[in-house]
Amino acid sequence: MSILYNFTASMYDVFQKYLDNNATLTPFECERIRSFAITKKLRKKQYLLQEGDVWKYDAFITKGCLRTYSVDDKGSEHVISFSMENWWTGDRESLLSQQPSRFNIDAIEDCELVLFTHENFEMLCREIPAFNNMIHTILQRSFIAAQNRIQASLSLTAEEKYLNFVNKYPGFAMRIPQAMIASYLGMTPETLSRIRRQTANK
Repeated sequence: MSILYNFTASMYDVFQKYLDNNATLTPFECERIRSFAITKKLRKKQYLLQEGDVWKYDAFITKGCLRTYSVDDKGSEHVISFSMENWWTGDRESLLSQQPSRFNIDAIEDCELVLFTHENFEMLCREIPAFNNMIHTILQRSFIAAQNRIQASLSLTAEEKYLNFVNKYPGFAMRIPQAMIASYLGMTPETLSRIRRQTANK
């Protein structure tokens, strides 16, 4: 993965605003975090991570939308998650195990990200308690969201899955191709199209 080391102020400003809203940091701590940040731009359809590569970063999205997905033996794509502005993305399993990733992450739109090598990220968490607490809260929320997604996939009807998705993530429905949403919800594009027509008529 090619990394852009030159700073674009506006790209980092989005991340700084996120920090300001979620942690109480001193000016020194803010500058310390900034000093280890790397900025990255992706064009639409460009990979952030490809299956078989080892993921080495903690990545925050400042612009755009990405998807995480796997490809089975028949070539079918299975979308695991979507991520958009002010969200974190990456493959945590590969990051922690340093084993090749089972997933791809690519850009649904042109994207901009702020990344940290995991070594630097862990160092910042050790050095800055408020930053560490923020990340701990994010991981807890991520775990709860994953549990809720599993529960929904097991217990909801196809229509309920779609309505739940739209209600929880209204920004996604207008930005993500229907086939990708269908894959994420575990249904065919045709089924999703029928559900969308039915719900629009209610």
